[in-house]
Amino acid sequence: MILLTGFEPFGEDTVNPSWLAASRAGELLAAEGIAVEAVVLPCVFGESAKVLTDAIARLNPDIVVCTGLAGGRGRISLERVAINCDDARIPDNKGQRPIDEEVIPGGPAAYFSSLPIKAALRNLQIAGIKGEVSQSAGTYVCNHIFYALMHALASKPGIRGGFVHVPYLPEQLPEGSGTPSMPLETMAEGIAAIVRTALHTRADVKLSAGAIR
Repeated sequence: MILLTGFEPFGEDTVNPSWLAASRAGELLAAEGIAVEAVVLPCVFGESAKVLTDAIARLNPDIVVCTGLAGGRGRISLERVAINCDDARIPDNKGQRPIDEEVIPGGPAAYFSSLPIKAALRNLQIAGIKGEVSQSAGTYVCNHIFYALMHALASKPGIRGGFVHVPYLPEQLPEGSGTPSMPLETMAEGIAAIVRTALHTRADVKLSAGAIR
């Protein structure tokens, strides 16, 4: 069983491509005979983590891939590490704006993704889909859910999971804005490729994908 998640819209956006892409990726995987469920998460600190952990308890998935929007990025970002820090630049959808608070009080400083992110990056490149390994998932609700996911999976060694950021959709942007974007179907194909990689790859590959800043 595969669990995919995406977020509801937040801020000034009326759609969130992460949910649209996760939902569409679920359709693609289901058409291949893979058991999958996509769940939309509220863009709310705390509440989003409860919806996620409830879904994990209900489905007992083998793999969890959570997704979120990283407006301004032009590639599918495979997040490497989640940090135990909520530091919101803007309020969430219920007006909460935690500053310098721990996601899990007393939890480890960070968790690494347990997905084979380098192998997934290679397979995205083979498929002609722009991808990257990202060293930061930010400090907003995306990192919050990434950390909550990995904290939950720390006591469930049979389940692997991680977080993926997607760009804006072209239709979200004014014409000629210059801001990077990606078509929905490309995002969905990318997420599906990441899931397929995780299903067939236990040990990640050695592939240079670091950053100098």
